[in-house]
Amino acid sequence: MASELSVLDSESGQPASRAPVIARWCASRGWPVHPLAPGRKTPAGNCDACREPGHTYQGCACLAAGRWCHGFRAATLDCARIEQWWRAAPGAGVGIACGPADLVVVDIDAHAQELPDRDRLLPGIRIADGIDLTGLADGFHTIGILAALRGETSPADDEGTLRVRTPSGGLHVWYRAHHGQKWRCSTGSSTGRALAWQVDVRAHGGYIVAPGTVTEAGVYTPVGRAREPAPLPGWLACELERTGHLPSPRLTAPRPVPPRARQAVIAAGGGRSAAGRVLNGALAEVAGCAAVAEGAAFSEKLNRAAYIAGGLVAAGLLDAEEAERCLYTAAEHARCGQERRYSAIIRCGLGAGQLRPLRLEGRS
Repeated sequence: MASELSVLDSESGQPASRAPVIARWCASRGWPVHPLAPGRKTPAGNCDACREPGHTYQGCACLAAGRWCHGFRAATLDCARIEQWWRAAPGAGVGIACGPADLVVVDIDAHAQELPDRDRLLPGIRIADGIDLTGLADGFHTIGILAALRGETSPADDEGTLRVRTPSGGLHVWYRAHHGQKWRCSTGSSTGRALAWQVDVRAHGGYIVAPGTVTEAGVYTPVGRAREPAPLPGWLACELERTGHLPSPRLTAPRPVPPRARQAVIAAGGGRSAAGRVLNGALAEVAGCAAVAEGAAFSEKLNRAAYIAGGLVAAGLLDAEEAERCLYTAAEHARCGQERRYSAIIRCGLGAGQLRPLRLEGRS
């Protein structure tokens, strides 16, 4: 083990001697590996048959035969196959399939790019026009701001988990997902799903370059003392869920809000004011999830209700303690005994909502 760690930490040595050791080290941790093209951070190329137009990984004979075609979809923990691959391509780097490894990697970039519109810096969080963005230049800044808004440590500064410096000056921050949670990949420049500008997410449907891997651009070098991924922090999981990094749940059929759920909303109610009516509508959707054990979009609905409540608090239309009480009552009714799960969603949703006061016309 000591010799393996020294290979990960060393910035010298040839890929041919480092890669098999790195691949074995990763596989020993349950992280399926696959070869990367020599000197590059992209997967090794497919065979001629797999390059044919219209060919896909589904049902591909190469995967069944243990070949490396189709990149991370060929990733393996089989020691014999790993030895075979790197004997055949001694200069290949090491990639890890994030999904099967239960890994969520926050990929922080430091590219010289023009700033996008304000609403794309932190998707879902409005940055007022009056805020001076001078000096904001990359993903280290945006993920730092997001963490500061939540009162948390930036992943870039999280010394309790594996962090890997990339040759381009970026940083890969590795976390371990709770088993069964299929977080989705994203790119920070996307106009759709994204956590923050210049912050990518590597998870299911993607791969990450293993620490210690050598490319033409340089070495992927671990920083700090941690050499294992820590569990994904609750606040970060909440932000990933808020920004669409979990697959959308599917309802088998629409269900009406049951009577007990309506009573829970009344018990948690915000009164008959305009603010109360707006909040009660969102709370009713949360409480209605009690009728469906799974697939009711509970997290999404609770996050929306918390965001609305936060906006009402920021506008002076709702007391902060009352807002929390309403949300906790509806959430506990829908998911009894799961406070650890829903409290993080409430906290994050309230925090995001309080950054954007909700104005109501004709309020009473």
